[in-house]
Amino acid sequence: MRIPGVVSFLIASLCLAGCSSTAGVDALDLQKPSNETTSSVIRPPAPIAAAPAARGNRARAGLAPMSDNGPGEKTRPFGLAEEEETGVFAAPDAPDPQVPDVGGLPVEPAALVSPPKLLTRAAPAMLAGPLTRYGFRDAKPINFGKGSPRRLAVHGVDVSRWQGNVNWDKLRAQGANFAYIKATDGGDHLDPMFMKNWRNADAAGLKRGAYHFFYWCRTAGEQADWFIRNVPRVEGALPPVIDVEWNGESSCKRRPSREKVLEKMQVFMDKLERYYGQRPIIYTAPDFYRDNLRGEFLDYPFWLRAVAQHPSKVYPGRKWLFWQYSGSGLSHGVTGRIDLNVFHGDERQWRAWAGGRQTVADAN
Repeated sequence: MRIPGVVSFLIASLCLAGCSSTAGVDALDLQKPSNETTSSVIRPPAPIAAAPAARGNRARAGLAPMSDNGPGEKTRPFGLAEEEETGVFAAPDAPDPQVPDVGGLPVEPAALVSPPKLLTRAAPAMLAGPLTRYGFRDAKPINFGKGSPRRLAVHGVDVSRWQGNVNWDKLRAQGANFAYIKATDGGDHLDPMFMKNWRNADAAGLKRGAYHFFYWCRTAGEQADWFIRNVPRVEGALPPVIDVEWNGESSCKRRPSREKVLEKMQVFMDKLERYYGQRPIIYTAPDFYRDNLRGEFLDYPFWLRAVAQHPSKVYPGRKWLFWQYSGSGLSHGVTGRIDLNVFHGDERQWRAWAGGRQTVADAN
């Protein structure tokens, strides 16, 4: 009886060891071949060729952070990136929407990258109306000099649960023409305010899009499926966004290699592009960009965080579509602070890009 008992004990021990060695996402990721190889994805063609060159010219700072990586788990606040330490705080520039240059350089076409495709060719009716001009205040105004975002015409916001109940009509009246709304992160967390914000932003006349906070301890395919499950595919929506950052407050402490980061991002973006018919936009911050994205994804639109210097200083050589220039915006539409963003182009380019046209006319 003792020999069979010993044998049974050994077999049970081996089974338990086998289970524990593969328990958890980390172990699975290390021991199994990757399911996220880009070669397994049939790359869709670029939706639309880039436009020709132009001829002419998170309530942050101690408040609730922007994103979760799971129920109850908060990320570090946006805005604590290294470039902020170099900023010079000063009174904000006076608005001058007539000046079309940024940082002394001509405004490039907004469609440096593919514009979004719509399910039909009709542009949303709201694009026929006038833009609302910049009217935000800033708790930490930065003097960007000639590169001031206030020289550009089309401003917007990004929001999540941390902005609470948003008064979208007031935001719109104060200068928000578009909004990116936190939808998901990881493979199982949905921002509880997403659908309310999604509906109300549209009702107030803002162009809206959804973003996903990428979690490095979950497979890209699972995260893409989760986003698709929760974000409607509707006419007139802006392209989806993948938010890629290093998050020191997350339970996931993993920082994959550059090669793995690029692989996971590609898988996620491929799935979203196939489903929504729009090339995703990449949102990122300076430290993550430096570690992983310099020289990469040149045929993708970028949304860059740069709250103390112009993006041309923080991300030299990188073309961009949106610039997040403040994490300390103040508006009558929210309690506390809000992220402020600007579109890289003039009103004409915005209408063409957001309306889903095949090309964008050259700037004059």
